[in-house]
Amino acid sequence: MADKVRVAKTAGYCFGVDRAVKLVYDEAEKPDKSVATLGPIIHNSDVVNDMKEKGVRIVDKVSDLKDGEEVVIRSHGVGMDVYKELEKSGKPYIDATCPFVSRIHKIVGEKTREGYFILIAGDKDHPEVQGIVGHCDENCFVFKDQFELNDFFSEKLKKIGKRLAIVAQTTYNILVWGECMKVIPKENDDILVFDTICSATSQRQSEAVELSKEVDVMIVVGGKNSSNTKKLYSLCRENCTAYHIENADELYSLDLKNVCKAGITAGASTPAYIIKEVQNTMAEILEEDINFEEALEQSFKKVHTGERVKGYIAAVNNSEAIVDIGTKHTGYVPLSELTDDQTKKPSDIVSVGDEVELIVTKINDSEGIAMLSKKKVDELVGFDNIAKAKDEDAILEGTVVSAVKGGVLVSVDGVRVFVPASQTGVGRDKSLDELVKKTVKLKIIEVNESRRRAVGSIKAVAKAEREAAKAAFWKDAEVGKVYKGEVKSLTSYGAFVDLGGIDGMVHISELSWSRIKHPNQVVKPGDVLEVYIKELDKEAGRISLGYKKAEDNPWTKFTENYSVGDVVKATVVSITPFGAFAQIIEGVDGLIHISQIADKRVDNVSDVLSVGQEVDVKIIDIDAEQKRISISIRALQEEENNEADEASENEEA
Repeated sequence: MADKVRVAKTAGYCFGVDRAVKLVYDEAEKPDKSVATLGPIIHNSDVVNDMKEKGVRIVDKVSDLKDGEEVVIRSHGVGMDVYKELEKSGKPYIDATCPFVSRIHKIVGEKTREGYFILIAGDKDHPEVQGIVGHCDENCFVFKDQFELNDFFSEKLKKIGKRLAIVAQTTYNILVWGECMKVIPKENDDILVFDTICSATSQRQSEAVELSKEVDVMIVVGGKNSSNTKKLYSLCRENCTAYHIENADELYSLDLKNVCKAGITAGASTPAYIIKEVQNTMAEILEEDINFEEALEQSFKKVHTGERVKGYIAAVNNSEAIVDIGTKHTGYVPLSELTDDQTKKPSDIVSVGDEVELIVTKINDSEGIAMLSKKKVDELVGFDNIAKAKDEDAILEGTVVSAVKGGVLVSVDGVRVFVPASQTGVGRDKSLDELVKKTVKLKIIEVNESRRRAVGSIKAVAKAEREAAKAAFWKDAEVGKVYKGEVKSLTSYGAFVDLGGIDGMVHISELSWSRIKHPNQVVKPGDVLEVYIKELDKEAGRISLGYKKAEDNPWTKFTENYSVGDVVKATVVSITPFGAFAQIIEGVDGLIHISQIADKRVDNVSDVLSVGQEVDVKIIDIDAEQKRISISIRALQEEENNEADEASENEEA
């Protein structure tokens, strides 16, 4: 087939179309979801009809939407007026505009606001071009070729009197674009040209042109209304006979006499399975490695339970994949035989057109049905990898599919690995169910080749990672080094902080400059702290951490701002038989001795002062070494009395 029927490498779905189609199918499969597309999502009747069968409606305008219906904006994009109408109506929508088209919208929008007049190369009736026009605020002109562009420069440019910005439809003919470039005045700073032809379109067209020079006929596959498919057809027929078809059935109506070599390309809206059908049908017609007798014989070929076969995915739905295995049987692969991952759908595993290897699990010749398993093939390959991983002590990754008696089952490369409860790392007081559906790392600790059974350990990986983290930590650790770590747990005497696989402890006295009764007054599990190493004991594996910063030391703040003789306000925080302690600033208290409470004898401190009371005091002594401060109310009262006596004497004099 390779010699007589050749398929261009980039034929078929482009990124933007593939993205838009998947978005629609994903939304349509959601329960209780009503979906519509603003115009046909792509120019391919087979795909559009399949979407209709799944309940997707096509509407021409926003006002056609039903209540609660979600609309998908197709890859061609729309003008600003449509977005405004959707926002105003409150209708939910998904924007599937191709990113390459969105780039053009952004360019023309910005240049319009900057005062440029926009020239657009493309088909004025194409939805993509209409969408681009809708971002130009009617400040644009659409031209289809170099002749219309030349007329614009000759007749309209002077009347407009604006700077120009030129863009092209993403699927514009690259040869015509080249001719247009010749018409544009050179070295004119008032004319900006943007290369907006999609790179995939450009490559697809280039490949089609080259292939058409090497074959007798080109088959161009795509929707009859597809602009990019029409351009491919136009390019190809300049070099050889070319036909534009939508599907394989149309090949039988074509004149293919005397054709020895055929080339196939396809527009951006053509699914892979249609291209494959055209390729196979073309090979049959040209009798390339296939004749009708062989094909008939193949259709009656026997398959047996347990046999390994190859096939092509013909269709995918929510519960299974349908496979062509080249016999009279219709092959079915249930979701349970595609994957163990309960979170996935068949479309997450395979796509239409994929070639897959399968094992036959059941045959019903009378009904023409073959039940197949992809999972069993994956297990055969996967078990070899499992055995190799044990020999190499390698770390594997898998998904926990279920909790069973005594442990959990983890799917690794399609193989179910049993992990005993003692090897899960889950505490005895916790349920193994919390691991289900989670992705985990594990090591294989036992393999039974004859029974194809494997036992793994999640705990071993966690232990190895901790050991590696510890080794890395101790290699670089030194007193004074600063780390950021997460608080893992609290005790009455401190907080344990994860420094990246190894824990250090911040003693309660290191959490705050103020006196605290419990670490939870300052931190809680999950907090991220910036800490530094105070002490290291490598032999015991102990790490003492500091959290308080010197610049936050309240004594440092106090000594920098206060001196003996200063008068300050203080708040009484505790009462004792010999006096009262009053807070001057947070973290710094001074003692008002019972003899300094008043200028008269005080027998009971609580008769004069109470907790929470704010008083004016004078600092009479600071012992920085012992961190003790003496303050006095009496000193202020005596000063007031002296001032009063002096004032009285002055009056008498």
